[in-house]
Amino acid sequence: MIIITTRGAGVREMRRSMLIKLTMAAAMTAIMISGCSADKQQPGGGDSRAEAAGGEQVVNVYSARHYDVDRLLYERFTEATGIRVNVIEGSAQELIERIKREGESTPADLFITVDGGILSSAKSAGILQPFESDVIENQVPAHLRDPDNQWIGLSTRARIIAYAKDRVDPGELSTYEDLAADKWKGKVLVRSSTHLYNQSLVASLIALNGEEQTLEWAKGVAANLARDPEGGDRDQAKAVVAGIGDVAIMNSYYVGQLSASENPEEVKVAERIGVFFPNQDTTGTHVNISGAGLIKHSRNKGNATKLVEFLTDEDSQATFSAANFEFPVNGKAELPELLKSWGEFKTQRIDFAVLGENNARAVEIMNEAGWK
Repeated sequence: MIIITTRGAGVREMRRSMLIKLTMAAAMTAIMISGCSADKQQPGGGDSRAEAAGGEQVVNVYSARHYDVDRLLYERFTEATGIRVNVIEGSAQELIERIKREGESTPADLFITVDGGILSSAKSAGILQPFESDVIENQVPAHLRDPDNQWIGLSTRARIIAYAKDRVDPGELSTYEDLAADKWKGKVLVRSSTHLYNQSLVASLIALNGEEQTLEWAKGVAANLARDPEGGDRDQAKAVVAGIGDVAIMNSYYVGQLSASENPEEVKVAERIGVFFPNQDTTGTHVNISGAGLIKHSRNKGNATKLVEFLTDEDSQATFSAANFEFPVNGKAELPELLKSWGEFKTQRIDFAVLGENNARAVEIMNEAGWK
């Protein structure tokens, strides 16, 4: 059972057919446990007797991720362990502030969000503590975990260049930096500079190229835009197919979602755009992360750890990827055919904390560049 309270941003509904398939798979594969013996030590470092002392076992999640696949996995976890997952949803900053206000009395056990910079901000705010789990460390590589294990990666998404297959030779594409070149004048599409996805991309380029070079790049991109930024990443892909622009900066998983849409027009969009991973010969493609942090004053630390162990195991990671077309953090997880078709690619290897540290300067640079 999952109890969800929605605050802030609304829940994005996944395709019904995908959920039906995944739910059926869950019913077939979940390990049904009718009850844990009172004296059994559970995976995750918590003593089941201590956490069950007050009655029903629970784990309380404050989440800024709004995907139905997350709910599905919480349901599987409850079926497998008997631990009920309670979820409060909201924007990341709202939830961080709420946890800070609640202090030692917070009911929160886990904070889940997208963006490595925000996860780092939660750590800096002093609301997290380290996970202690060999299982997690074996399932998630070190570069996708906080150095102190105060947050753990759950999935990743790449910031790719989508291009019109009928108008762009992928051999013309190379790097993010190249999108500021004159040859792309009036051809580039991207969402607003106010969105975190673009802020984190620019923050990563500051770390790799310095502020001065990043400012010149942002000015070039702004000058090359086919239109003022509008809409989300899906809208950029649709604008490419409509001929408004030739290339778009967007997150990879939206291409997957378009390809699996129940709307045939969206499927056509996915078929008509190509996916290009930039900077393969230089610094690698920008990748951001979704992750979970263990709350400092968690009352259900063991249960929270079990949930993250579950979410990062091979089967759950494959489900994340199949339903939402995110890349798994567990290298053993099976990829959907679409992601396999894109092949392997080199990623940026920078500390995710840099995305938060450079965020304010990234916003200033985009404003100065005229990137609306």
